Parts: sequence; C-alpha cells; structure tokens
Amino acid sequence: MTTTEQPSDRPPGWDWRHEGSCRGTDTDMFFSPDDREQRTARARRERRAKQICADCPVLSECRTHALTAAEHYGIWGGMSETERARLGRRHIHRDTTSR
Repeated sequence: MTTTEQPSDRPPGWDWRHEGSCRGTDTDMFFSPDDREQRTARARRERRAKQICADCPVLSECRTHALTAAEHYGIWGGMSETERARLGRRHIHRDTTSR
C-alpha cells in the first residue's frame, strides 16, 4: 500500500482485523495471562477489553469470526469465552428442540 492510499482503496476481502480498535493494544488485556488469574482480576481485565470493543468499527466482523472459528480463548467481538460458549449452547439447544 502506498502512503496516499486510504482504507477504502483496499481490495475486497481485505483483512478486517487491521481496522479493530484493539490493534496495537497489549494482547494481555484480551487473553488471560494464565490459569491462575483471580476472578476479580479477570473481571476487571475483561471489562477493560470490552470497553475497547464497544466502539470498534469491526465489532460484528470480529464477533462473527469468533463464533464461526469457535475461538476458545479471549475477548473477541466484545464477548468472553464464557459468553460465546453460552451462546453456542443456546443455539445448539434451540436446534435440537425445534426438530
């Protein structure tokens, strides 16, 4: 890309992740540093990450990716792994009860 190109000049299919509000931030905010993270520290970290996601221009693309790719870890699209798992279980439950 030349220095005069704007994001709208990029070809279709350009990677949406380059437009994320999280780009350039410390990934530790979005992913648990280890399995021993205390509940209050985790809640605080996740809250900060979700604040960044709240006004993200590619929030829906990020969330769709996380759900489609079954991302098991981290905050994606403003959702934690627990929230994504719950959503997946509800979706599966709905599919099996509608038959």
